Amino acid sequence: MSNKAARNLFIFICIFFFAIFIALSADTLSQIDKRAPEITDEVNAGKMVWHKYDCIGCHTIFGTGSYFAPDLTKITDKKPKDYLKKFLMDPRGVNPRAAMPKLGINSTEADNLITFFQWVAKVDTNGWPPKPILATAAEVGGAALTPGQSLYQSLGCVNCHMLNGIGGTTGPELTHVASRHDRAWLQGHLKDPKAYVPGSAMPDFKQLSDQQANDLTDYMASLK
Repeated sequence: MSNKAARNLFIFICIFFFAIFIALSADTLSQIDKRAPEITDEVNAGKMVWHKYDCIGCHTIFGTGSYFAPDLTKITDKKPKDYLKKFLMDPRGVNPRAAMPKLGINSTEADNLITFFQWVAKVDTNGWPPKPILATAAEVGGAALTPGQSLYQSLGCVNCHMLNGIGGTTGPELTHVASRHDRAWLQGHLKDPKAYVPGSAMPDFKQLSDQQANDLTDYMASLK
């Protein structure tokens, strides 16, 4: 191949891939508005709260920010609103081990910030952030899950509670919870946490059917 032919081939390849790049960029830009829900006044107010308290100084959203504290991109998918509101207003009142200080966030600011988090969680991020590898385990020891274990996973209990080394730390560890409480306490607490632990940030699960409540309680009662 002559130098001229090689040069022309190089130019053609560059133009070809540049055209592909432009086409892909145009396609991406055309889909941006579809990836995010509408920005309301409440969402904007929550974003202002996010900036006011410099939340990005410790947390990340969409992979941007500081990695000192947890990523909050999908936090509303993992934690119930009542829990988040109590935690934002008084972190150590909910979890004495929390590193986050009490910032002085009031009730309205907490509501707006949660609305902002809900908006963030609805943005199509192509699966980011990925779930922790251990937290995605669907079976225990390779055995099929019991109805209670399935409920434990589907309700997101793992997001707050640690069990056999897997899970969150915002709620009590459950590895040996049946050694601390009997079955009646476990089922009653499931239905109305605040009646058993005053000031509890755990949401109630009154929406569960009697059968589901029994299945989940059976699982909790087996954790000795």
